[in-house]
Amino acid sequence: MMMNRITNYLNNLFPDPKCELIYHNDYELLMAIVLSAQSTDKRVNQVMPLVFKKYPTLKLLKEADLADLEKIIRPVGSFRRKSLYLKSIAEILDEKYDGIVPKNREELILFPGVGRKTANVFLSEYYKEPAIAVDTHVDRVSKRLGLASFTDNVLQVEQKLMKKFLKKDWAKTHLQLVLFGRYYCKAVKPLCKNCELVDICKEKKKIL
Repeated sequence: MMMNRITNYLNNLFPDPKCELIYHNDYELLMAIVLSAQSTDKRVNQVMPLVFKKYPTLKLLKEADLADLEKIIRPVGSFRRKSLYLKSIAEILDEKYDGIVPKNREELILFPGVGRKTANVFLSEYYKEPAIAVDTHVDRVSKRLGLASFTDNVLQVEQKLMKKFLKKDWAKTHLQLVLFGRYYCKAVKPLCKNCELVDICKEKKKIL
């Protein structure tokens, strides 16, 4: 019953959820996801066109001057580390994968800056693979709604969500939870007043 309520509410709010990162091919998406860690999609969308305007190919990006790349990436935070990630990803894709991002999760997580969450986001968005990525929004919403325990790590949250939602809906559910956390069930000043799930929120006494 509770799962039906949650699913129906998310479907009403986000009947056709879309990834808010802007990309034109597989490696642009992968790099955008890497840049989005501890940043916002809005900032990433501002930076990515500048990166690929100056370095329009993987060959040019892998040979980019690190200091120049850092200047472009600075707005998204952790720019020194992320600049190295982008150069390394470009090098690996160009020299090992003929410029095509692999569809295999085990291979993806070997890329610099790519963990399980990033791989899941990429696979579900680009290749439409059934996957649930647990970022800060998904983690927070899942715990507030009682879909996971507050002591669960991100892998435990992912595993619980996969059991509670239909596999065919995983990619859609992931996006819905992200958007719900981003615009409604926010970390600070969540919009609880009009939320139809506030009665089951595990943090309502703390928030309200």
